[in-house]
Amino acid sequence: VQLVQSGAELRNPGASVAVSCKASGYDFDTFWIDWVREIPGQGLEWMGRIDPEDGVSEFARAFIGRVTFTVDASTSTVFAELISLRFNDTGVYYCSTHLAGGRHWGQGTQVTVSS
Repeated sequence: VQLVQSGAELRNPGASVAVSCKASGYDFDTFWIDWVREIPGQGLEWMGRIDPEDGVSEFARAFIGRVTFTVDASTSTVFAELISLRFNDTGVYYCSTHLAGGRHWGQGTQVTVSS
C-alpha cells in the first residue's frame, strides 16, 4: 500500500493550494481517504475525508467552506484544495486511509503561507 503526495508548496496569504495523494496497492474505491494536518505546536487536526467511490465528502466544522476534496478515479488520486490561506495554515498536510490491516499515511506535504 502506498499513498504518494505532491511536493511542498509556498503560497501568499489569501491564495489557495491543492495537494494530491496518489494511492496504490489496494482497492482504491473501497476505503475512505482522510486528510489530516499538523500545525507546529498544535498537533494533528482532522480536516475531513472523501469516499473515492463516489466523491462524497465529510468535513470538520472548522474547514467547511474552505476545503474541497475531489477524486480522479482514472489515476487513483484524491485532491484537497484549501482556499483563503492564512499564516496559521502553515504546516504538513497528510492523506491517510484505514485498511483492514491498519492505517496507512502519505509522506506529508509541507504547505507554507508567507508574504
